[in-house]
Amino acid sequence: MSPVQRPGQPARPDGGVQVIARAAEIMRLLRRSPGGLTQVDLMAELGLARTTVHRILGALETAGFVTSGRSRGRFRLGPEIARLAEAARHTLILDLRPYLEELSRTLNETVDLSVLEHDQVLFIDQVVAPQRLRAVSAVGVMFPAYCCANGKALLARLPDERISELLPDPLPALTPSTITRRERMIAELAEVRADAVAFDREEHTVGISAVGSVVAGSPWGIAAISIPMPTQRFAGRESELAATLTEMTSRIEATFNVSPG
Repeated sequence: MSPVQRPGQPARPDGGVQVIARAAEIMRLLRRSPGGLTQVDLMAELGLARTTVHRILGALETAGFVTSGRSRGRFRLGPEIARLAEAARHTLILDLRPYLEELSRTLNETVDLSVLEHDQVLFIDQVVAPQRLRAVSAVGVMFPAYCCANGKALLARLPDERISELLPDPLPALTPSTITRRERMIAELAEVRADAVAFDREEHTVGISAVGSVVAGSPWGIAAISIPMPTQRFAGRESELAATLTEMTSRIEATFNVSPG
């Protein structure tokens, strides 16, 4: 039988919601540290006692959310995280597919759905428009995030310090239009944050341009919707495409009752 907290009695430091919050913070720290962290590292980061961190790590490891394996005392995210991420991604695709189809019909253009994987964007769904000349990647393909509209939209959700960690300087040039200076990229991402829309003007592929924007929120986390097309159809339509896309992302967030922030 669980003990009852009496009025005026301080909450148990390791009880209920607080334990869940601490476990979540441990997993966030491990996500930002692919090489793993020791128990001592986690104690220092969280300011918690050894026994508390040890107990939470033990519970997370038993559930498969973290693993120490053969890493000599260094903890990493466990296999259960990947399974949960896959389930969330499947939910994301099912939830957003009707909106992608509507957007594609409205503009008669291909529409992509993607997520950020470290410094790359992974295409997880796509609605192909019935155009003879069209831009088509493929589900499962990954692009460098810094030179495509969906990637910029996703990178703009990160703090500048994290962007600097992810992106080298200089950035590899894929086309003559690719932004190669990290400082300039960070400045452009600030504009993306302000405008809620990102552009790729032949920065990934010569002859192809795109507009992208983010949808964010539970249960599927953060994803980007982008509309790529031949530059000859893109030129002069940037404002129309951006307005149509951001209207759709706002509708999605309103429908699922999630905050765009």
